[in-house]
Order: sequence, then structure tokens, then C-alpha cells
Amino acid sequence: MKTKRSIILLFVLISTCFTLSAFSQDYTRWDLPEGAKMRLGKGSIYGNITFSPDSSLLAVASTIGIWIYDAHTGKELNLLSNKSFYISSIAFSPDGKTLASCSSAEFYLWDVATGKLKLAISAQSRFHITSVAFSPDGKTLATCSGYNIQLWDVSTGALKTTFAGHKSGADSIAFSPDGTILASGGDEGEETTMKLWDVATGELKTTYILAENRASYDANIAFSPDGNTIAICGRWNSFGITLWDVATNTLKGTLIGHIGGVNSVAFTPDSRTLASAGTDDTVCLWDVATGSYKTTLIAHTDDVQSVAFSPDGTTLASGSWDGTIILWDAEKLEPRTTITDHTVGFIEIAFSPHGNTIVSGSRDKTVRLWDTTTGKNINTLLGHVGSVESVTFSPDGYTIASSGGRFSDFIFFGDDYTIRLWDVISGTQKVTFFGHERRAYYVTYSPDGRFLASCGHDDNVILWDVKTGTPLWTITGPENETIAVTFSPDGQTLAVGFKTEIQLRDIDSKKVINTFYNNMIPISRLVYSPDGNKLVSAVGDNLIRIWNLTTGQEMTFHTGHTNHLISLAFSPDGKSLVTAGYKGDSSIRFWEPDTGMLKFTLNASPYIISNLVFNPNGKTFATSGHDGTILLWDYESIFNPPPRDTDVNGDGVVDIHDLVVVAANFGQTGPNPADVNGDGIVNISDLIIVAAEIEDAAAAPLAFTQEMNSLTSRTEVQKWLTQAQQLNITDTTSQRGIRFLKQLLIALTPKKTVLLPNYPNPFNPETWIPYQLSEPSDVSIQIYASDGHLIRSFDIGQQHAGLYQQKGRAAYWDGKNEIGEPVASGVYFYTLTAGQYTATRKMLIRK
Repeated sequence: MKTKRSIILLFVLISTCFTLSAFSQDYTRWDLPEGAKMRLGKGSIYGNITFSPDSSLLAVASTIGIWIYDAHTGKELNLLSNKSFYISSIAFSPDGKTLASCSSAEFYLWDVATGKLKLAISAQSRFHITSVAFSPDGKTLATCSGYNIQLWDVSTGALKTTFAGHKSGADSIAFSPDGTILASGGDEGEETTMKLWDVATGELKTTYILAENRASYDANIAFSPDGNTIAICGRWNSFGITLWDVATNTLKGTLIGHIGGVNSVAFTPDSRTLASAGTDDTVCLWDVATGSYKTTLIAHTDDVQSVAFSPDGTTLASGSWDGTIILWDAEKLEPRTTITDHTVGFIEIAFSPHGNTIVSGSRDKTVRLWDTTTGKNINTLLGHVGSVESVTFSPDGYTIASSGGRFSDFIFFGDDYTIRLWDVISGTQKVTFFGHERRAYYVTYSPDGRFLASCGHDDNVILWDVKTGTPLWTITGPENETIAVTFSPDGQTLAVGFKTEIQLRDIDSKKVINTFYNNMIPISRLVYSPDGNKLVSAVGDNLIRIWNLTTGQEMTFHTGHTNHLISLAFSPDGKSLVTAGYKGDSSIRFWEPDTGMLKFTLNASPYIISNLVFNPNGKTFATSGHDGTILLWDYESIFNPPPRDTDVNGDGVVDIHDLVVVAANFGQTGPNPADVNGDGIVNISDLIIVAAEIEDAAAAPLAFTQEMNSLTSRTEVQKWLTQAQQLNITDTTSQRGIRFLKQLLIALTPKKTVLLPNYPNPFNPETWIPYQLSEPSDVSIQIYASDGHLIRSFDIGQQHAGLYQQKGRAAYWDGKNEIGEPVASGVYFYTLTAGQYTATRKMLIRK
């Protein structure tokens, strides 16, 4: 009995671990807005990263919340979010039970164990809170916003005191290890200063000017764990890293080593070494006592945003603008684990023609490919030297076109003027187009894939021959005001939007065939309806104008967005026109294109929705944001579509149950839900249609479930597949259905022959003996008493490969011997012989 209990306990523990592991891996579905079904990307690493006091957890401040990772494995454990703007700073309480964060003018206290929000407090300031820090006793939380530094009671959320801080704003704060001093770094007009405050009295003890004639732009400050040294740095490299001696209240030295600014500094627990995060993509280590340079860690490909040492001193974490967090072995100085998919703001996205992949262009100079089934980044294409402003798939799905943008948010030269074509399969660059004199912010393929049109900040539209890479013609708008360009669905017309007019040009003749004037209201977006009969533009800040190209009529309506309209798209069926707002307007609005009537509204990210695109099948749409995420939305479920004919049993889902119902009705005539195609008879054609829809929904090889085995057998599926293949049908739907049947056949085919435990066990008076066959075999089962005597023999005969596990298919023993007498209580053995395979298991009869 003790052994049995141990086995049960072990099973429970394994099941629990599996459940937690499976949940933790599904981070793409954590904390989504209503209506969204998946998130691609984890958001930008916006604020700092920090370890829990016991070194077991790593918390990361991002644009969508706080990510909690296992500090040893890098595995995602939780996402703490309340749908606020970016998290600019985070800090663990000394006991590790609470996590503080700040966003905009509010700060929050989170329960680390449960992930629940405990307290939310507004600083009642028009400035954003830039930094939070716990006092060493955990009773006080310090925040800085604008000119003020405030101390709050952690238990009640009450404001305790306010320090009149830096004249131009405080960027960073830190308590001394004994809690008596609060250090702050910030700006005083054109000067960067550090201030030391007496926590008990609120008295300003020291002000030190770190740099003159230039602000630090995001100063970062840290106390050494021994309390002897303060390190402060700034994003601008005007003063390097300054070390301040706390005891003597004097400057110890300045560390100069990074080529550029320094975003973050962190001390080792023994206070001997300082790590710095540079805008030159590196992490530098310094000797604190001597101020000498020790070494440089090179692994990131973009600005390093934050560094942190684990309290046990074994790990150094560095988070970068390139979307990675590296956990370094602090002794060997080698990467131990890399956390990925923290991406910076997306500018544009596009679905592949088959809808299973999304390509994104972003401010970090990358072109990324995402799997829409798993939510994982499957490839990253590097080559642009500036932000990637636009991306699009070729109609055949084998090529991606991308256009370059600004080199830096802070340096207004060195922009990327190129348009690049990439091979989707290999991820290699195929060709580079040169033609724009300034960065190109939009590219689009013609429907036949022969041409590429680009729109640039040089106010030119260029039509390119894709095969040769040469410009066929260039259009310069009146008064240099080119805004948008798009191809008509039939590929014969190019619509070019200028500031106050739209020209329709014939592709072959290059001539203007129609012009629409916009009454001096600037055009920001331009899109054709799927049937090509309507041309729609976003005009002004919040207006939509629709031109009917058949009747010549036009209609204008106000979208009601509270900020500048940024995105515009038609659903593939043409029934919905969708708009998305700019920063501060999180709404996505669905409109009736013929009447301008609002049909539905969704709320998404509070960030800028930079792009909105539909999957070609019309079932899903995606939005990209400046928060560094892509959200996938279920368009079908939003409008509650009517039941599908393929949902034969009417349970709201098309799955294997519907296949079984169709098969059970084979040969039936007259009205019947299983007659999916409505031809008056239920047959294999109906089953293929249902299978096609299951395959389309699954979009991945099937995993075996016991439910499949209980509903159908491998033999039945093989028969269905044979009948389907005999029809010799080649249409897309039928091929999808046949493909699903092949997947189902594989799922129902064991990889090896196995004898399984009987059930129930112990039993009285009957039991079932399950098994599985990897190939057709002649099967027999023998039952023996504990002394080896043969009690009963079953010659089952030739069996197909498959699963024989359910009561209707497993071998059955009624607990009697060969002459029909019930056997006595005790231990018995059963042996399966299947071809060359033989296996024996034990069972128990208890009466």
C-alpha cells in the first residue's frame, strides 16, 4: 500500500510540474486584451532589470508590463500588467514579497507570489514617475517625478514627505544600504547634478555638478552595497561614469571607456566591481577601488539598456535594445542563458499569402518572421542600417521587400535609403534597390508580383521592375507632397496620394486616368476595397473619405478617434473597413463601407497602433504597436458568425466528432446535417469537406489524444483516405481534407508495439487488456496463474496497425478459465504475442 501511495504521489507531482511547465511556455496568451488570441513579442525592455533578494527571480520592466523569469533558466514565469503605459522602473522589496513599479504618474505594488496588484497610487503629478526604490527596511518607497522626490508609506500608500528635487527633473534615485541617505540624479537646466538627501530630516546634504552645458538625458544612479561609493552615469557621454566617495563627500574619479553614453550601472554584492551598460552595445566591468577598466562583454547587437548583479553574486544580467537579456556567469564572464523576443516598436507588418507567417519591420533595424501558430520568432533578417519602415510579401510568398528608414532617433543623418529583397526560405538578401534620395517609408508589390512601388521622404514614388531592380518611372507630386501609394486589386492601376489630391495612373501607359481632389485636407492613408470598386483614404486627423470608382460618388465620415488616425484596412470579404487610432487612443473600429455606420469597437494597446492587416483567409487580423508587440485578433468570433455547415453535430466546433457523424451516415439520402455539400447523399465528399476545415483550423500536425482513439480507428481512417484518394480530386479544399486525414492516420499509428496495463486493476469479475500495434500482426493473448500454469488463451488473429485501448477494441477477459469457471483471487500474468513482439504484465483479481 505504501508503494502504491508513493507511485500515486509521484504521478501527481509529475502532472503538476507538467501543467506548470505547459502554462509557463504559453506566454503568448498571457494577459491579452479582450478579443485578442495571441501576442507576438514581449514588448521593449524599457526600464531596468532586477533580481529578487534570493536571486531566484529576474524581473524585467517592459512596455507591456513586468516579466518575471526564472533567474537560472530564463524561463517565463509570469507577466504583471494592468494595461498601463510602459513600466519605467521596478524594485523588489527587501523581503522579496513585493514588487514596486511605476508607469506614467502612478506607482504600483504587486504581490510577487500571486502576481496580483496590491496597491495603485497616483503621484498627482503631470510628470511621469521615472524611478522607484525601497528603503532597506522595506517600509518606505521613494519615487521621483518631475521636480519632486516623494517618500510613501508602503503599508498604507500614504505620502510621508516630499523633497524639492532637481529643477529640470530627477531621473534616478537610490537609498544608501543603511537607509539614512537618498541619492538622486537629474538635470538643472543645462547641468547634470547629483544630490544627497537626509532621509530623516529631508535636508539636502550635497549637490554635485557632474556635467556642465549639457544635460545627462536619463541619469542612472546606484549605491555600492557597502555604502562607501555612489556611481552615476548618463545616456550622453558628457561625463562618463562618476564615482563618489560617500564618507569624504568627494569625487573619487571618472570612468571613461564606452564609445557613447551609459544607460545603467550596477555593483557586485562585494562592492569591488562595477558593471556599466553602454549605448555602444557593450557591458564594461570596472575595478571600484582603483577606477581601472577590467574588461568588456560583447554579445548584444544594440544599446544595452540595463545591467544587474544577482544578490548571490553568481549572475550578471544585461538587457538590450536588441530584444535580448543575457544571463552571464559572473565568474567566467560567459553567457549562460539568453532570453529572447523582447522587441522594440514595430512600424509595419504583413501576412504571408498563406497566412501562417507574419513579417515585421521595426525601429531596431530588423526584419523578423513570426510563426502565427506558435507565436515564436522564426528568423531575423539583418542588413538595414536604419529602422525598417515598411515590409511586404511578394504574392507567391517567397520574397520579402523592406525599406530602410532613420539611422537613429537622436542623429539626423546616415539614414537608410535602400529597398531590399529577401529570400524567405534561406533568409538571405537577394538584391538591393537604390533610387530614393531620402528614406523610403512604404513599399508594396503589384498583385502579379512584377512590380514594386515605393514612396519616400524625397516626395517621390518609384515603380520598380522586380526582376531587373531598375526604376521604370518616378512620380514627383505637386509641391513635393507625395504621401501614399497602392495598387488596384487587378494590378492595372496605381493610386498615388498627394497632400490634397489622389491620382490614378495606368501602369502600362503611365498616364493619369483619374484625379480626386481632397479640398486641401492632407491624406495620410490610402487603400482599395478587395473588389476594386472603392478607394478609401484617411484624411485630416480623424476623417475617412470613400470614393466609389464605379459611380463617382464620394462619402466622408468622422471616425470618432480621439487622436490622429494611423491605420486603415479592409477585411478580405470587403464587409468591414477597419480603423485604428494613434497614441492615447486604443480603439479599433469596424465600419460598414457603404454607409459609414460603426459596427463594432475593440480596445487594444494604449500605445500607438502602427499597422493593422488582415490574414488572407479573413479569419484573423493583426495589429502592431510601438510597444514592441503584435496582437492577433479573432475577426470571426468578434461578429459571432452563423453556425457552419461543417459543424455537423452543432456543438460550435468543427472537429473529429463531426467526421465520425458524417461517416456514420454514409449512404443516407434526403435532408441530413451530414450532407455538407447538399448533393442529397452523405458520402466521402462530405467527409473531405469537414476534414478540410479541421485541417485549416489546426494548421499543424495532430497530437494523439485518447478521444481520437475512442471515436475512430486507424482502419476506418485508412478506409476514408483510400476512398478520398480514389476520387482523384485536386481542388484546394479537397487537398486540405486529404492532408488532414493523412495527419489523423499518423496520429492513430503507434511508433512501436506496446502491451499496456489492464483496467480495472485490481478487478472483479472482468477486465480489459489494451495494446497498440505499430504494424499489422497476428495477435494472441495468454493468461497465466502465478505458478506459470496457462489459464486462458485468446487467439485474436490478424490485426491492423493501430490503437486497441478503448473497451470496444481492447482484449476482454471475463475472469474465467478455459472451461468457464471463475478463477480464484490472486496474482495473474498476461502475455501479448504480436508477430515477433512478446511482452508480459501482472494483474490482480480481488474477490
